[in-house]
Amino acid sequence: MIEPNSLKGPDLRRTDVASVFVGQRYVRSEEEAGTVLEQTVAEWSGAPWPAGILSLSCFLSSEKDTVLTYAQCADGDSYQPFARSLRGPAGAGAVAYRPRRSVVPPGVSGVPGCVIIATFDVDGAERQDRVMNSLVDVLDVAPAEQPPGMLSANFHTSVDASRVLNYAEWTSVEAHLAFLDSRTRVKTLRASGDVPGVRPIGFRRYHLHRSIDAREAGSAVHSMRIS
Repeated sequence: MIEPNSLKGPDLRRTDVASVFVGQRYVRSEEEAGTVLEQTVAEWSGAPWPAGILSLSCFLSSEKDTVLTYAQCADGDSYQPFARSLRGPAGAGAVAYRPRRSVVPPGVSGVPGCVIIATFDVDGAERQDRVMNSLVDVLDVAPAEQPPGMLSANFHTSVDASRVLNYAEWTSVEAHLAFLDSRTRVKTLRASGDVPGVRPIGFRRYHLHRSIDAREAGSAVHSMRIS
């Protein structure tokens, strides 16, 4: 059986991920958020997974008004039919992304205390690459210049070429708040703002609720029920 992990989120460094599906559901209260999260985990745990799904994770925003789902897949064909087969909140629509580039400061490790999801609206694939590369240039610097508390920054580009998403892992909320007042933050704003055809949508801070990894069940995950 696969046990949902409430502490460790998806492995952003695994090399077998070809596609990522990110969904967002807005909720009216913390109580509704809790219901949606538990229903989502129950649906994932009660359905057999197709072989292409590698991990499923769900998060709650700091404001407790948004539930985010993050699905890692070995291909682009497994997740959507699986999601459509579910009748509850786990079956909601998601945007298809490809993982592209990551920045991982050397010598930094630990369980993320929070996850920041920042998104950009862009005009096509060339703008996706330009803003992504500009942001990587700002963040991929010498250890002494790295933002304290940043564990990783992981850039994704949407399959429809309309979005760039950064899934950033931080040691704590306090570390991210300090970053927002730093020179590096100013540089990232300049790096994205200087690229025509790129419009920052903003960011939200999330905390992991549950994560389920298919590797915990071995190669037979597609025929197992998860609990």
